[in-house]
Amino acid sequence: MTREEKANVIQDLTSQLADSPSIYLADISGLNAAQTSDLRRAAFKANIKLAVVKNTLLAKAMEASDKEFGNLPEVLKGSTSLMFSEVGNAPAKLIKNFRKKSDKPLLKGAFVEEAIYVGDENLDALVSIKSKEEMIGEVIGLLQSPAKNVISGLKSGGGKLAGILKTLSER
Repeated sequence: MTREEKANVIQDLTSQLADSPSIYLADISGLNAAQTSDLRRAAFKANIKLAVVKNTLLAKAMEASDKEFGNLPEVLKGSTSLMFSEVGNAPAKLIKNFRKKSDKPLLKGAFVEEAIYVGDENLDALVSIKSKEEMIGEVIGLLQSPAKNVISGLKSGGGKLAGILKTLSER
């Protein structure tokens, strides 16, 4: 790879790092060709961009980026795959589901909504992160719940009241 090609790759990686709110670093070494293909297919279906990168080029792209990656560049050892996603927990769910069949991929680290997670032990915490849409849905559900209770109470109470009035009028 020439210097120009390396510079272009670093520039592309820097722009991808800047554009993506969720960045996951995973180790997929040890997966055979069929497993890697299955992982790529699952990532595509989940709207996750998966790319295998050179650690030195990724480290330089992180350095050139406006984002603060903290100690995330320290995990760039061995084979590294990048996962970009708009939804914060989608790559974590993909990794967890894929691990039902295999012991890989291993989570090296993640950058999700300005927070940095280092190490595979954070996978469960990352899976439990709710996306913006899930949070909005929960808030709407909580807001609708009291109104639904009042309306159902009025409807059922109206029937009871009419029954009581009818019984009283008959006497």
